[in-house]
Amino acid sequence: MKVINDLFDYDFKIVQDTDYFKFSLDSLLLAEFVDNVYNLMKILDVCTGNAAIPLVLASKYENQIYGFEIQEKIYDLALESIKINKLEDRIKVYNDDIGNVKKYFPGNIFDVVLANPPYFKYNQSSIINENECKAIARHEIALDLEKLFESVNYIIKNKGCFYLVHLPNRLQEILVMAEKYNFRAKKIQFVYTNKRKDAKIVLVKFVKNGNNDIKVSSPVFINNYKSYKNMFGGD
Repeated sequence: MKVINDLFDYDFKIVQDTDYFKFSLDSLLLAEFVDNVYNLMKILDVCTGNAAIPLVLASKYENQIYGFEIQEKIYDLALESIKINKLEDRIKVYNDDIGNVKKYFPGNIFDVVLANPPYFKYNQSSIINENECKAIARHEIALDLEKLFESVNYIIKNKGCFYLVHLPNRLQEILVMAEKYNFRAKKIQFVYTNKRKDAKIVLVKFVKNGNNDIKVSSPVFINNYKSYKNMFGGD
């Protein structure tokens, strides 16, 4: 069922469909994790879904924002979200695989890239959701870490910033893949449901051809996050 929700704290609305998926807190946290955005910088959101991340960024910055969403049904939700907020002149979304990005842009063009990709590995023994949209969003059926870093390496400028949200138990694999494609982790932040639980997600800022200095930021606790309480009933 299609619904229109308030994107709390950001003065925008977002179109969702409960038959597919509703965007998660991970997207909001990733958008808030971004820093050092200046005028004229070009921003790209990979796996943009229904455009939650571009909407949050549009509430904070005046930059041109682009997105890629492989699933047509979810892409259509993104278009509706952009239109209902009258942001067609600032947000442009493409319905294609990020692996085809060369069809749309020359290399080394974006200053900032974000990605909230599928979290779970996929093989023949994987237990996946019967809903195809949800399965593609959650499992590496269409996009794995190597394809992600290879695509971002092509599209991002030297010293550009790549922001990623993912699972903590895949952090070692992520850092190895980043090294392969000339990215250095510059900032890491762990997110917890509460102080008694292990980290739920990890946010990482990479810089293409950056130096080896790295900052581990203070943890984030979901029970302190206002938007999460408003939209998802967190406690």
